[in-house]
Amino acid sequence: MTEPLTRLPAVPEPPFFAWWDADEPGPSPATVPSGRFAIETEPYGAPVVATDVPGPAMPRRGAKADVHGQWLVSQGPRGNIVINPDDARGLTLQHASSACCGATPDGGMNQLCACGTLVATLCSDCCLPYELHLSADHVRAVHP
Repeated sequence: MTEPLTRLPAVPEPPFFAWWDADEPGPSPATVPSGRFAIETEPYGAPVVATDVPGPAMPRRGAKADVHGQWLVSQGPRGNIVINPDDARGLTLQHASSACCGATPDGGMNQLCACGTLVATLCSDCCLPYELHLSADHVRAVHP
């Protein structure tokens, strides 16, 4: 699924990207440098549920509200393996929650492995961090 990757101590903050001034639509710069990975310690992805406490819906993402103005927060899995999406091999986008320029993590796992199993969540919209979250329940590190 990837070439060998080196672990980072934490998921980095995404680089600043003025997506509103971009000449071409597309993803922002990757949060995780190529050849590296980190473990997500906070909930990420679907399900996204209503809460009374405003705050980020997910790590490295701003606040989000539903159509009724209710704040939303992720109750998705912890322990995802976060990589640069360009380091992944053999995955196909499947039923992504889309935005103007790419996929969002709001609908949950959206990357299909060649074996036919959903294994990861791609976040690739211009105004969100560019990340691929490999499901810790479906993907394991293999030492060469």
